[in-house]
Amino acid sequence: MEEKKPFSYRLLSNTAFHVLIAIIAGICLGHFYPKTAVKMEIIGKTFVDLIKIFIGPIIFLTIVLGISRVGSMKKVGRIGVKSLLYFEIVTTFALIIGVLVAYIFEPGNIDVSGLNSADASKYTSGAKPFSWRSFFLSNFTLQVLLLALITGVALTYIKTKDKVLHYLEKTAHVVFTGLRWVMYLAPIGAFGGMAFAIGKFGLATLIPLGKLMLCVYLTMALFIFLILGSIMRYYKLSLIKFLKKIKEEILIVLATSSSEAALPSIMKKMEKMGCSKPVVGLVIPTGYSFNLDGTSIYLSMSVIFIAQLYKVDLNAFELLSIIGILMITSKGAAGVTGSGFIVLASTLTALHRIPVEGLAFLLGVDKFMSEARAITNLIGNGVATLVISKSEGETEFEGLER
Repeated sequence: MEEKKPFSYRLLSNTAFHVLIAIIAGICLGHFYPKTAVKMEIIGKTFVDLIKIFIGPIIFLTIVLGISRVGSMKKVGRIGVKSLLYFEIVTTFALIIGVLVAYIFEPGNIDVSGLNSADASKYTSGAKPFSWRSFFLSNFTLQVLLLALITGVALTYIKTKDKVLHYLEKTAHVVFTGLRWVMYLAPIGAFGGMAFAIGKFGLATLIPLGKLMLCVYLTMALFIFLILGSIMRYYKLSLIKFLKKIKEEILIVLATSSSEAALPSIMKKMEKMGCSKPVVGLVIPTGYSFNLDGTSIYLSMSVIFIAQLYKVDLNAFELLSIIGILMITSKGAAGVTGSGFIVLASTLTALHRIPVEGLAFLLGVDKFMSEARAITNLIGNGVATLVISKSEGETEFEGLER
């Protein structure tokens, strides 16, 4: 029987603990030495860029191996349809909750003269309507997903399938080993990302728009524990236990403001929890484009916030129109830096009543709300994977049962 190590040893060797300490150190450096902290941007950015190198290979290998092992195109299609249906239902709930909370608490009902505005011209000038063609052409994750699906299906029909799969499995082992080594750098990346954010924007910038930030974080928490928690409870799974298992990924996303930073490791972790490769390979990458729960909440709240800022009264039909437009345009908020603002600009342009220039007031605090968006997106995609796995008859989930 393996001897249980003391708590102090387990704590000091825990990645989540290291990342948390790094985040605190980054906040301190950013607050007390902002000029030095801003220079730490390269550290956080380099870590995220290193992680992004693994996204394509991991998505490709997971999906190809998953489809080849299943050998049933009917099952693959079924998982895909279930996923897209689930995504649309849950993100619609997220949009509705965002609109309701913003409408009830009125975060935009404040004095505009006390706000700092930034230059939003690159988002507001010539805002174009949402385009599915542009969305697919600019979305690397979906391109890899499509290539992997075609390759996986093609492999099921060739005679040398076993040899190819053996080679791909060895390649997958090498890729995940490399990822594991890169993840040892997570505390350093977390430190750089947090130090830069606090150093550049400063904690003082939060005060004027504190009400909006409080509403955003409150709404994200409500969505996670009320909506996602209820879904997990329905499937007899524990949300709290799930959150404990992905605490490292949550902290990494918190520090880097990028859910992509945790994409490769969350895929591996979902497999360890008991989800099959086909489900993980299809749900997680697709979810990163179509199941952006946190982004949906933020977008809907931002539209209402700007309307309140300019004293634009919206009727019931207009509120429904906002939800309807965002159901389409929010799908374009994936994969491109600043795309959230481009989507907001497109949505406001389509409504014709809310000034697009209102985006300028959001730019200063957007960085501090992006953490909540990214974390909610991460948790939402993890829950989606568990739900689709359950619906496919997979019942063995490591330590997640209620």
